[in-house]
Amino acid sequence: MNTALAIAPDEHIDSIDLLPPESVIEALQRIRPHTHVTPLVGSNLLNEWLGHEVVFKAEGFQRIGAFKIRGALNALLALKEKNELPAEVVAFSSGNHAQAVALAASMLGIKATVIMPEFVSKVKQQATRSYGAELILTKTRQEAEELAAKFKAEGKYFLHPSADNHVIAGQGTTCYEALQDGITADAIFAACGGGGLLSGTWLAAQLLKPKAKIFGAEPLIANDAAESYRAGKIMAFADTPMTIADGARTLHVSELTFQYLKKLDGFYEVPEDRIIYWTQWLQHLLKITVEPTSAMAMAAAFEWLKTQKTRQHVLVILSGGNVGAAAHRQIWEKDYLDQPPKL
Repeated sequence: MNTALAIAPDEHIDSIDLLPPESVIEALQRIRPHTHVTPLVGSNLLNEWLGHEVVFKAEGFQRIGAFKIRGALNALLALKEKNELPAEVVAFSSGNHAQAVALAASMLGIKATVIMPEFVSKVKQQATRSYGAELILTKTRQEAEELAAKFKAEGKYFLHPSADNHVIAGQGTTCYEALQDGITADAIFAACGGGGLLSGTWLAAQLLKPKAKIFGAEPLIANDAAESYRAGKIMAFADTPMTIADGARTLHVSELTFQYLKKLDGFYEVPEDRIIYWTQWLQHLLKITVEPTSAMAMAAAFEWLKTQKTRQHVLVILSGGNVGAAAHRQIWEKDYLDQPPKL
């Protein structure tokens, strides 16, 4: 069952100007020397079963195994360009942003302090430490956010995982890279945690595929963004929703990302068993490691394709490939590979 949702606290933001789409191009120019151009992959068998063409942007091949390095690195490099790079950066994260900030800080020679809830994957905790960050563990996500706010109030530079213009532009390079390859995309699907990836995806699409529909995917038990989209105001969880899609265990989206999310064509809320189902099937068909958070995007695409009368071309962003042992056991506790994904 969902933890109860309530209206999020007012962030006291009067108005927000959206980034120009060209900011994604600037971000790509900034980070390209330091990041990988991740591959586009697909499955002929899946396309045959569905009667549509699905192309996947595989960010599991990115540095730190996820798209998050794009936003963190873009933000810190932009500060360096202005001679404003701090001596220390503080972040909170449920996993991949932590690793991204730790690596980006290490690359630029500054200290990183990362606050994570103790239930975060041990693999992601260890990876964050291995990149040189000081790791602080809290009991809950709420405590992590409150401690980060305390550090910010003390004057330390805080890099939010999604509510930052440079982070959003950097995350948008994921979609922009994919579209640069000239693929056809009638619709684009990406997972939603804090909304940074989807915000950047919307910006990138305006540059190369402005007519493409863009949809967010979210766990049914962690559906604050979908509920916010419907309500027209930000809804928040008081406690962390413990979905297997750990990248979507956010309490609420920010005022900044919400301005972009309102422009999407919709959200799909994915039950836990369907997240696991598509995690298994994508790993089997694509022969790569896929995080449950990533698999949600394909679950959403599948539901959308059920409603289509003509052949569609779909881009699915697989946001990462970091899976810890506990999540791996949960993913494979029940075998879904005897149920082919046919429309």
